[in-house]
Amino acid sequence: MLFTEAAKTGIAFILAAALLGGGFANPARAQGLEGLLNGAFQYFALDNLSDTQEAAYGRRIHEQLVRQGKVRLSRDRRLTARVANIGRRLARTSGRPNLPYRFFVVNDRSVNAFTTMGGYVYVNAGLAKGVRSDAELAGVMAHEIGHLVARHAINQMRQAAVTQGIAGALGQNDNLLVGLGVSLYQRGYSRDDEYEADALGVRNLARAGYPANGLPDFLRRLQGGGGSAEFLSTHPASANRVQRLEEIIRTEGLPTRRR
Repeated sequence: MLFTEAAKTGIAFILAAALLGGGFANPARAQGLEGLLNGAFQYFALDNLSDTQEAAYGRRIHEQLVRQGKVRLSRDRRLTARVANIGRRLARTSGRPNLPYRFFVVNDRSVNAFTTMGGYVYVNAGLAKGVRSDAELAGVMAHEIGHLVARHAINQMRQAAVTQGIAGALGQNDNLLVGLGVSLYQRGYSRDDEYEADALGVRNLARAGYPANGLPDFLRRLQGGGGSAEFLSTHPASANRVQRLEEIIRTEGLPTRRR
């Protein structure tokens, strides 16, 4: 849990006193309020997770994904090293350089990539082998890191907890939070989230020394291929996204050649 029982009890009694009016508060009513607030503590505390705490949840989600066979890691050491090397370079220049990132290649031929909370980035072998350059691969990975920088996975989990009616139980059972992460691991983000990850990603590409057009070039190629790739279903790629990226590159003067 993110708060000690003593802290939660103390805050609950303070709030109970404030809400009920000093002398009218009683331990029984305050205890009931403390129970109701347990989930609220965890719900709102998700926004204030330290990098270490978030990484700990990410590790547990990763372990569950592998244990349940939802993610099968590639044994291709060369490909894994390529992805990891690019990922580490991007992580150093990202908006969250202190997050303990982990990079994996998934043994899956489909063209896709995704993240879970805590710095866990996954690239399908089909995508890693299908890109035409390191710049395209870096573009996809910079986009995924953008989701982590903006904490989109955490926000998505908060919304899902409310929708599923389990927000109040999060403070009682950390396993529920891990379970949410597992269930949402490949669910697409909102269009606004995708735009934000695009913008963060393309700027990070430039900071890391990669051509900034790596990401829009990759998206354009997918569209030209008919848009059948799984990446397009979990990352809605539209002409508007490519145009937005090209506008950022143009107006901010981002380099389009490797430095």
